[in-house]
Amino acid sequence: MRPFGQDFQFARALGLQMVERGDGRCTMAIDIERERHFNPNGVAHGGVAYSLADTTMGGALMSLLEDGLVCATLEIKFNYHVGVREGRLTCEATVLHQGKRIANIDARLYQDGRLVSSANGNFAIFAAPAAR
Repeated sequence: MRPFGQDFQFARALGLQMVERGDGRCTMAIDIERERHFNPNGVAHGGVAYSLADTTMGGALMSLLEDGLVCATLEIKFNYHVGVREGRLTCEATVLHQGKRIANIDARLYQDGRLVSSANGNFAIFAAPAAR
């Protein structure tokens, strides 16, 4: 299986951690820190949860793609249910449908066993660009 997750500079900079990946599923996590991830309202910035979901959903799809294919986010519907505090935030993503060019993926984000956010997204599937 091709590398994914912490192999990308953005994921490392944010602190995303790969938990497991395969068979159209992916789980990733991040340890939310007040001084690093919070917004002025005293909760984690929504972009942190969104980035975790987007990356996890891409990981789920990449686990199914043949060599030479890659994916990119087309759109994500993201629902914030409750504010995220300090502690571990985990995202579980599952590919619901994969066509030849588009896949639909579901994601759920949990903190301390509580559902805090949910997402559903469509991702494009295409041939990897040639190396420059």
